[in-house]
Amino acid sequence: MKSIKQIALGAFLTISAFCAVLYTSCTKDACKGVTCQNGGTCSGGNCTCVTGYEGTNCETASRTKFVKTWSASDKEATTTTTIPTYVSAIVAGTTITDIKISNFSGLFTNDVIATVSGNTITIASQQPDNDGYYVTTGTGTYDATTKLITWTYTLKNPTNVEKSYTGSWQ
Repeated sequence: MKSIKQIALGAFLTISAFCAVLYTSCTKDACKGVTCQNGGTCSGGNCTCVTGYEGTNCETASRTKFVKTWSASDKEATTTTTIPTYVSAIVAGTTITDIKISNFSGLFTNDVIATVSGNTITIASQQPDNDGYYVTTGTGTYDATTKLITWTYTLKNPTNVEKSYTGSWQ
């Protein structure tokens, strides 16, 4: 009788050990069923997007929220001098992070070229009209709640007089 108890105990322990190994070796793939788009990669069930894309599955180009016609209100940062309200359009540029801004500051006839990263637009120093007059640089930040862009930028004339401006585009 003792040998049946030992055999039963041995069998129970063997089956328990087998089940424990089987249970711990089964790990769920958190990325199963997750499809990251536009070159994004899945890790731990979440997509990590490549530069220029955002969203749960990297489905949206970051610049999409900026591409439209905006009503712009800007003013000189150190005074109360305002620039008359003007209309400026943002369109997609040549790469996924580039945009073109028309009529920037209500001043330029050529497009200002900028880059988008997340909710920020960056304007590298440039002379859009190539006429030797104004050089501009600046940044704009998009607020997803208000759907506004808040700008800070500078304009420098040929005598190196630089003025800073702030703006709100809706």
